[in-house]
Amino acid sequence: MAGLGVCLVLVAMGPTPGHAPAFVATDHFTLAWTHSIEKVRWEEDYAVLRPSTPGALPVLHATEARVKGSAAGMEPPPDAVLQNGWFQYKPTQRFPLALRLSRSEFVPDYELCMNGTCWPLSHWLPSDGGVTLLTACQAP
Repeated sequence: MAGLGVCLVLVAMGPTPGHAPAFVATDHFTLAWTHSIEKVRWEEDYAVLRPSTPGALPVLHATEARVKGSAAGMEPPPDAVLQNGWFQYKPTQRFPLALRLSRSEFVPDYELCMNGTCWPLSHWLPSDGGVTLLTACQAP
């Protein structure tokens, strides 16, 4: 079976000439961002799992999430535990089919963090000011 990773696709405006979907090889990553109004950092940890059925697609598994503080309308869930300044909790949606990431030139880009290093999504795929779809996938 081909290597696992995530695929990034611009979806808001359909296929964009010169911007093919991007493949990022990884089986674990953190998706991080800073809230545009409250300036609070959020991080979600994911694993990319191999399918157990032949021919099936890999899946995302949300393993942990954390937020650096809280603000109006952004309260951590009731089961969150405060550790080292972060409210940590288990996501309720454990196996999302895809992550729809709204990107804008007016706020910092989402970051993919792997092996202790973070890169903006624009490292792999520029923003079109709309939605970028992140899914688990196999190497093309």
